[in-house]
Amino acid sequence: MVTHALPANPSLHSIAAGVWRVADPKITLASVASMLVGAAAAAWQGPVAWGWLALTVLGIFFVEAAKNASGEIFDWDSGADEGVRDDERSPFSGGKRVIVDGLLTRTETAIVAAVFYAAAIAIGLAIVLSREPTVLWLGMIGIALAYFYHGPPFRLAYRGLGELAVALAYGPVIAAGTYLVQRGSIDATVLLASVPVALAIGAFLWVNEFPDARADAAAGKRTLVVRLGRPDASVVFGEILAAAYLAVFMLPVFGLPMTVWLGLAGAPHAIAASRRLYAHPEDIRHIVPAQAWTLLSFVLMSVGLAAGFVIATLT
Repeated sequence: MVTHALPANPSLHSIAAGVWRVADPKITLASVASMLVGAAAAAWQGPVAWGWLALTVLGIFFVEAAKNASGEIFDWDSGADEGVRDDERSPFSGGKRVIVDGLLTRTETAIVAAVFYAAAIAIGLAIVLSREPTVLWLGMIGIALAYFYHGPPFRLAYRGLGELAVALAYGPVIAAGTYLVQRGSIDATVLLASVPVALAIGAFLWVNEFPDARADAAAGKRTLVVRLGRPDASVVFGEILAAAYLAVFMLPVFGLPMTVWLGLAGAPHAIAASRRLYAHPEDIRHIVPAQAWTLLSFVLMSVGLAAGFVIATLT
């Protein structure tokens, strides 16, 4: 554990600001994108139970906030977030920094994480007991991936496994879980549709690791960007996005409606992000636009895939 001075006890105002920072609805864009695809795929197969969908969204939101809060604790302990210099910070990376910025103490952050995990588990159990028992297994996987992404003993992000964990969680786990609550089973349709989403969201994590690479390496956080080095990692980034859009293109081959090609709407932003990152893998000023374009890419892909399912349902 890195030894560092703890911030002074925050005020009630700063505590509220800290809770908002880890639970800001903007943090759920990745999970919402996956839920959108899962729900639309379910709608293609039958009617949507809107109340259960709303409860699913709320439960996953709580997991997301809990993951951010618990991650703050472990990145504080390792020094990863504290080690990020001002010139390396971006709107998309560097952690939520609620402890670093003195909004919450370590103990308060742990309490926030525990409350959000408890709320997520309570909603999950309500769905299990009253709607769909088999969602328990996906829920357990989701909670485990959220906590162990940073937390011991697995510390996936520190061992070069965080990227795989994010792709798995934000692709098949969330999309299939959303579908399962609606349909009572998991169909190949939703699993296939989740593959490009998993790759595109994994690429977003990948590009967000670039500004933090120096601080992560110093803290022993061996992400794949740290392991490969920024220049080589920039090449792999483009390959991940290329695979994501190739997967969208191939979906109709496996029986999905051709309207899911609307998911290709995010491809121009993916190309722009790949070119920018390849040309400037070490320059934070140039990396920030690539981060924004990658975010737009996976959002447009997900909205396009969902719209494709909806159009197919209506025609």
